[in-house]
Amino acid sequence: MIRWLISIPILILVAIIGLSIYLQPDDLKGCKETVGVSESCRKVDAIVAVSGGDTNARTDEAIRLYQNGWAKLLIFSGAAQDKTGPSNASAMRSRAVAAGVPESIIRLDEYSETTRQNAENSQTIFSDLGIKSIILVTSGYHQKRASLEFNRRTDGVKIVNHPVSRDRDWSAWWWTNPRGWSLATGELFKIIVFHFGAGR
Repeated sequence: MIRWLISIPILILVAIIGLSIYLQPDDLKGCKETVGVSESCRKVDAIVAVSGGDTNARTDEAIRLYQNGWAKLLIFSGAAQDKTGPSNASAMRSRAVAAGVPESIIRLDEYSETTRQNAENSQTIFSDLGIKSIILVTSGYHQKRASLEFNRRTDGVKIVNHPVSRDRDWSAWWWTNPRGWSLATGELFKIIVFHFGAGR
């Protein structure tokens, strides 16, 4: 009985650590704020931020990366949450322009309603502009699945993962509240579905 009581918190701790590492891969983790010379810290062709969850946090991180010289092009992807208003991508562009980003370097995908569509519609932009490498920005809980979709749906494009470190839905303390567990287990289920071919 005592052994069982001890093993429960250990299993929970392993689950927390495992999910934290698995769901939010960050290929820029070992890089400084600005572009470096190592393979994983080099400038890319574009920074792609997909809407959903805390869209403003995702947008702000993409803006920060642009301002630090990681790419010369920003791509915002996401349809309108409220069909009577502008698309999420358009709202993201407005936020970027307000932060001093030139509108001329921003491209939009205003039609994506799913992560799969984010990847497919972004691929059209990649092909049109000859983009071969991107930094993909989304929330921590969503990064792994977004990466899987972009790797499957894009052709010859290097995907560099970089999740938002903290937003209103997710942080290092995600496991302390029911919302965090709901997001983590929900994403894990969607990833399983993806691997079994329903996402094809």
